[in-house]
This record gives sequence, structure tokens and C-alpha cells, in this order.
Amino acid sequence: VQLQASGGGLVQPGGSLRLSCTASGAVGSYNVMEWHRQASGKQRELVARSFSGGATTYADIAKGRFTFSRDTATDPGYLQMTSLQPEDTAVYYCYLYVRGRQYWGQGTQVTVSS
Repeated sequence: VQLQASGGGLVQPGGSLRLSCTASGAVGSYNVMEWHRQASGKQRELVARSFSGGATTYADIAKGRFTFSRDTATDPGYLQMTSLQPEDTAVYYCYLYVRGRQYWGQGTQVTVSS
């Protein structure tokens, strides 16, 4: 499975972006999808996690501002981000755990600046 994140770009503070993750290959029904981000000079951090069974959890940095949605259990989904702030500037990655294996997508740059 190959993952690719897209939808990043430059946005002003307070703005919104929608990131998408696409997968080539069969994702598998029982999986965990995640979004992570890594700012320059910082460690990669978890943003949101979605279980194929339907549950979704968010890191504190995302609660109330970001929404991780998936159309089906095998859809990698997308991350709707609102009220973006400069501290949200980072490369955002999608991640998949399925059948005992981990897959990382190439990231997409999000820059929040006026």
C-alpha cells in the first residue's frame, strides 16, 4: 500500500484547509488511519486517529478545530482543519496500520502565515 497526502498549502491565520490521503492498493477492512505532523526542528506528533470500526480520537492540538472523516472503513479519509494558526505550520503525514504493517505517506506542507 502506498499513501499520498495532499491538500497542503499557504493559508492565513484563522483559515482552513482540507488534507486528503489517497491509497494505492487494498487498504484492508480492519485498520487504523492516522494523521501526524512534523514542524521544522520538532518531533513528529500525532494529530488524529481513526479506527475502521468508526471511533476517532484527536490530540489536544486538534480538538475542536480539526475533523478526521472517512467515507468507508477502507477509505483513508481526509482531515478538515479550521482556525489554523502559525503553530500549525508543519508537514502533515497520513499513516496506516493494517495487517500488522505500518505505512507512511509522503507528507504535504501546511504553512500558516499572514
